[in-house]
Amino acid sequence: MEQTLYEKVGGEEAIAKVVDYFYSELVLKDETVNHFFEKTDMEKQRRHQTKFISFALGGPKQYSGQSMAKAHQGLNLQPDHFNAIVKHLNDALAHFGVNEADIDTALSKVATLRDDILYK
Repeated sequence: MEQTLYEKVGGEEAIAKVVDYFYSELVLKDETVNHFFEKTDMEKQRRHQTKFISFALGGPKQYSGQSMAKAHQGLNLQPDHFNAIVKHLNDALAHFGVNEADIDTALSKVATLRDDILYK
């Protein structure tokens, strides 16, 4: 049986490392998007994001946060913001040695949520 991407990258522990890097080194240093996180409990945000990315990579569905649309309501996120976050996710996965085909698979899952995330 083929491994899920989730198993391939090393499960939730490995994904938590990707998420830490994603926020600390990329998102929070990017002035186009970091203001969205000014009032965010980053511990909680990291936990949610780890579960969400685990799910997006084919791991157990344990993401029980608010719906994507609800979570992003009132933020008025624009395509540029979405694209910046996707690029950071791409770079974070690449930084941890995930290959390009697998990154594409993961990002295409994230892309399906685009409409729920934008313009709320």
